Amino acid sequence: MQCLTDIPRKRRLRRRVEFFEGTLTNTTAPEIDTVRIFDTTLRDGEQTPRTSFSYEDKREIAAALDEMGTHVIEAGFPVNSDAEFEAVRDIAESTRTTTCGLARVVDKDIEAALDAGVEMIHVFASTSDIQLEDSMHATRAEAKQRSVEAVRRAKEAGVTVMYSPMDATRTNHEFLIEVVEAVSDAGTDWINIPDTCGVATPTRMAKLVSDVVAHTDAYVDVHAHDDFGLATANAIAGFEAGAHQAQVSVNGIGERAGNAAYEEVVMSAESLFGVDTGIDTTQIMKIAKIVEQCSDVPIPANKPVVGKNAFAHESGIHAAGVIENASTFEPGVMTPEMVGATRELVMGKHTGTHSVRKRLQDEGFDPTEEQVRAVTRKVKDFGAEKQQVTDDVLTRFANEVGVKEKSEVKA
Repeated sequence: MQCLTDIPRKRRLRRRVEFFEGTLTNTTAPEIDTVRIFDTTLRDGEQTPRTSFSYEDKREIAAALDEMGTHVIEAGFPVNSDAEFEAVRDIAESTRTTTCGLARVVDKDIEAALDAGVEMIHVFASTSDIQLEDSMHATRAEAKQRSVEAVRRAKEAGVTVMYSPMDATRTNHEFLIEVVEAVSDAGTDWINIPDTCGVATPTRMAKLVSDVVAHTDAYVDVHAHDDFGLATANAIAGFEAGAHQAQVSVNGIGERAGNAAYEEVVMSAESLFGVDTGIDTTQIMKIAKIVEQCSDVPIPANKPVVGKNAFAHESGIHAAGVIENASTFEPGVMTPEMVGATRELVMGKHTGTHSVRKRLQDEGFDPTEEQVRAVTRKVKDFGAEKQQVTDDVLTRFANEVGVKEKSEVKA
């Protein structure tokens, strides 16, 4: 079985985390000891409708993930095509972290993954009755037998093996445990619990993970989809229930509504549970922008952690508080610097005088209180017309009101 400490990690200075009264001081909440990140951006992420990564895209994304300290990179599905095989092989050769290749419970898939030189093979088979009947076209007994044979074949080759009972959250519970026990006896190193159709809820996911943990000696991994917006919550619930690893994708891209987002899971673990994941979080914005460009899937403005509004403030009350102490209206335990982002005071309809004063000062002006109020009125009126108040617009307002620059005041 692969040791959780096999992968070298960069040492970094532990940041100071300020916890507040309330939710974070609830001592009855489950704690998390280990959080490993299995990134599937290059496999499930690429299955985003209308998305395709080039060879160069894959190499660039893999290099960035490797540099950040990602524990496992699922580089692709080697048997899928010659181009896919070459990309997986080259990523396995060029990265320091564990590279994983996907394989059905089919000999040719496993051989292709082995030929690609990956250190881990992720074998999967449907286990829900609907997928067995209408997708895999196999009986429960056949799926179980083929799963065991695939795990044994991969183990005999000397690689780390992960097994996924696909559609686990819609699988008959007794049969799921039966399969888990069978592949565990066959020697699998990891059991992944896929919420393939995104129907799990945090409480149910935690119960399922607990049940699987009780029936296997393998490490447990979770794979959550976001059909109901619960993917990150389900991944965290999995950790709370004893899972060691979560499968994620950068920006949450993936099939349909996507996967649990890399940045959300990492920062939840780091900031809300105080777990040192070993990930260089200061590179999160960088990898988010790379994947946005390569996938052609825009990052929503309100996307947690990496959206342009994640650390932006327009409301006068909020902005005034943030100017005094950023933790007044931000989580406090997660700052923009921690993820490689910057804080922004946005000018618009809801802007107050505190924001305007600071922005004017940042632009080199030295306004009086009367001038601040005058510029603020112009900003509010302009924003109410759904116009964007850029730095140039703010400078124009300052000039119209007669605000002097600091150099002029000193002279």
